[in-house]
Amino acid sequence: MPFINSDGIGIYYEDIGSGVPVLFAHEFGGDLKSWTPQLRHISRYFRCIAFNARGYPPSDVPSSQAAYSQKIAGDDMARLMAALDISDAHIVGLSMGSVTALDFALRYESLTRSITLCGCGYGSNATGRAEWLQSNAEMADTIASDLKAVAVNYANGPTRLSFKRKDPIGWQLFLDALLELDPLGASMTLRGIQAKRPSLYKLEDKIRKILMPVMIVVGDEDEPALEPSLFLKQTIPNAALWVFPRTGHAVNNEEADLFNRALLDFLIGVDKGRW
Repeated sequence: MPFINSDGIGIYYEDIGSGVPVLFAHEFGGDLKSWTPQLRHISRYFRCIAFNARGYPPSDVPSSQAAYSQKIAGDDMARLMAALDISDAHIVGLSMGSVTALDFALRYESLTRSITLCGCGYGSNATGRAEWLQSNAEMADTIASDLKAVAVNYANGPTRLSFKRKDPIGWQLFLDALLELDPLGASMTLRGIQAKRPSLYKLEDKIRKILMPVMIVVGDEDEPALEPSLFLKQTIPNAALWVFPRTGHAVNNEEADLFNRALLDFLIGVDKGRW
């Protein structure tokens, strides 16, 4: 298995294809396998790298809460790129991974060719933020003792039901992946990254300064991400917003073909100077 050392933590990754690099950052409820439809298709045209964040085996699972933060997540990506001798890359993130992608672009602009932000901004809206933080805290407290109950509840949340309705097999694979989460790594991630990241609206001044190409992707049934996605579109000068109809949170799996075409058009357009 290929690993890189990120400040003493082993980060597992997969590297397929050749050409301009595309780096994929996964959501809380998945790992690099969440990007399988993209790795299979986009790697025909680009070099695709996906990795498991710390806390997601076979990457290491540090036992210290201090080893998990939004900043550390972005630094892990930078060290992965350095270890693979990648000078810059397109960064693609979903949910938790999209916030990591955004933070990475803000702090490592010279390493970033473009960013694609999917289902970005959970917990950003003032209305509902307290409830979102509370649900994260409750999940972190419960996941170690009853992973199955947490996984089943998470997979049946309102932003996942369109996936379950349209693609029961794909949804079951998503649930199976949730059941394989490392309870310690998941709880540390919830407390150290999810619960402590700021609202996107608090970052407005910084986000306005992003000049690189940005594609924002959201499903129209992914309600917690709809308003933040529109905010990102209105705030980032060189951004486009792609709204997928009758689609929930995991847009890259729920509508894989449509997503792959949109992502490929964006990446090629950026590299050809046509964006």
